[in-house]
Amino acid sequence: MSSVESHQEHLSQSDPSPSPNSCSSFELIDMDAGSLYEPVSPHWFYCKIIDSKETWIPFNSEDSQQLEEAYGSGKDCNGRVVPTDGGRYDVHLGERMRYAVYWDELASEVRRCTWFYKGDKDNKYVPYSESFSQVLEETYRLAVTLDEWKKKLESPNREIIILHNPKLMVHYQPIAGSDEWGSTPTEQGRPRTVKRGVENISVDIHCGEPLQIDHLVFVVHGIGPACDLRFRSIVQCVNDFRSVSLNLLQTHFKKAQENQQIGRVEFLPVNWHSPLHSTGVDVDLQRITLPSINRLRHFTNDTILDVFFYNSPTYCQTIVDTVASEMNRIYTLFLQRNPDFKGGVSIAGHSLGSLILFDILTNQKDSLGDIDSEKGSLNIAVDQGDAPTLEEDLKKLQLSEFFNVFEKEKVDKEALALCTDKDLQEMGIPLGPRKKILNYFRTRKNSVGINRQTTQSASAVNISKENDEYLDVGIGQVSVKYPRLIYKPEIFFAFGSPIGMFLTVRGLKRIDPNYKFPTCKGFFNIYHPFDPVAYRIEPMVVPGVEFEPMLIPHHKGRKRMHLELREGLTRMSMDLKNNLLGSLRMAWKSFTRAPYPALQASETAEETEAEPESSLENSSDVNADETSAAVKEDVPPINVGKLNGGQRIDYVLQEKPIESFNEYLFALQSHLCYWESEDTVLLVLKEIYQTQGIFLDQPLQ
Repeated sequence: MSSVESHQEHLSQSDPSPSPNSCSSFELIDMDAGSLYEPVSPHWFYCKIIDSKETWIPFNSEDSQQLEEAYGSGKDCNGRVVPTDGGRYDVHLGERMRYAVYWDELASEVRRCTWFYKGDKDNKYVPYSESFSQVLEETYRLAVTLDEWKKKLESPNREIIILHNPKLMVHYQPIAGSDEWGSTPTEQGRPRTVKRGVENISVDIHCGEPLQIDHLVFVVHGIGPACDLRFRSIVQCVNDFRSVSLNLLQTHFKKAQENQQIGRVEFLPVNWHSPLHSTGVDVDLQRITLPSINRLRHFTNDTILDVFFYNSPTYCQTIVDTVASEMNRIYTLFLQRNPDFKGGVSIAGHSLGSLILFDILTNQKDSLGDIDSEKGSLNIAVDQGDAPTLEEDLKKLQLSEFFNVFEKEKVDKEALALCTDKDLQEMGIPLGPRKKILNYFRTRKNSVGINRQTTQSASAVNISKENDEYLDVGIGQVSVKYPRLIYKPEIFFAFGSPIGMFLTVRGLKRIDPNYKFPTCKGFFNIYHPFDPVAYRIEPMVVPGVEFEPMLIPHHKGRKRMHLELREGLTRMSMDLKNNLLGSLRMAWKSFTRAPYPALQASETAEETEAEPESSLENSSDVNADETSAAVKEDVPPINVGKLNGGQRIDYVLQEKPIESFNEYLFALQSHLCYWESEDTVLLVLKEIYQTQGIFLDQPLQ
């Protein structure tokens, strides 16, 4: 360090730059300056590439403290691994690198930071390297101790740093093509501010996340690699979702947090787009893609074609295998890293991701019925003893003589439902009976819903019931083998989901109210009212009844002001309309009433008695209307089946005031709004913690 000091003294002697603030600063400095020096408090940062630019982001205070303790423990840093960010990243202390644990991501540089300078194009501070920060700190210590300022240092990049006084330290960058014969760097370029210690720069440092994890949620993305209008990945969007959840836990579950009843909910992303497009299909597509409108065609190949891939037998198998295997892999790794975890698991899917999860869930097997499920594709929860047998069906068709033929071929009802005309002909069934049998089972297929308990059909959803009989019928989806999940999800959340549309396009007309997922108890279909991709589910369960979806409360309580204003104006206009119609009706009656000048007093009395009666009738009509309106407001709960345990399924967000001006303008944004929607996150948290008997501090209305 002595060579550095002599170099600094030499530079300080040749420094021609004036420092107007240095004299006044000297007057304020106590002569006993040695006691003023205090070692700088380091904070740990990591570097992320954002918009092709390096951005240094601070670790939260807890993680930085853990890294500092590991650094100062005196042990060899090589091989030391410190988990950070709630266990989602590991910092290899010796390498000074940060690695993602659960997903693939480029490693980022980690730095122990003490000195900073302001960046070029923004006001963000950039940390100096650790080695040069040590030189700066030693120079600063000597300046404070000896009360000798105007110290000048040259960085490895030939940048000049001048310490005028504790409050004024500047950084000069060399100008390209400057004179090599010693032009004055202090006169070149615009000086940048230099700061010592993280407490002197403007940067948000979070406190950290609760250590206790109450619940795990896997989040599956939709089409394409980008998940929002800023073209961010699923990892970044889920990070936002998690951050919103942590804030809402502090504001809406404050009592439970103070009583240490809850910790946090962990959200982990599941990426299937990258493995799908790494199969070589992009190269095949590129060969047949036209050269014109290159960007639009690339966007189509990379994004929209994911929908068609999912309807292809080959790539559908790749997608469901990737999603299920990723969730199983991450779940296993999560348990290894969190051996004390006792919470449940839920899954969430956005757009096409929700359809993938829906198909996977409908093809799971209940662990209690694995053996029976292997023997047949019928739902083991259904009592098959009450259903008519094949012999009884044939007797109904007056074809009992063919029962022995089917028995010999070992064809039961389920196998017969899959037989074609050619199959029956090969069994020796004549044309007339063949047509009767095929028509009978075809009619049964059209009247039933869905039974998704078979792995042979990708269309397994539990079927509408007729004569207490359930059949496994196809609804148009490609046939793939669905992998099993190694856990039972508690709740399935669908955001902006096209599940209803896909089921309808596959030929399904209704979902049996008694159907429920084999291994998942809850299902919430959450959507924005302007989302062009979202469809409802409840009308498929209760097709004969029209009713509105459940309105998701605003996270600050009540409805949004513009919605309340709109409803108030609607009620007011209805009242004015009713009053106006009533006045016109009374005026019309008075005009059309015939004049009777010679009416007897008794008749006049009768008329006066009749008028109160009519007014009473009118008032009773009004009261009846008000009563019916009140009854309409207090509609009894609608039975939407067992898909969500008897609860409502469809939940709609409230649009923002600016969105209500033009639905089309905000349509695309509405499909991508869920990641930062406090209302969506709060509904997810509320439903998850309700399963643990923990409720909001104040119920939202």
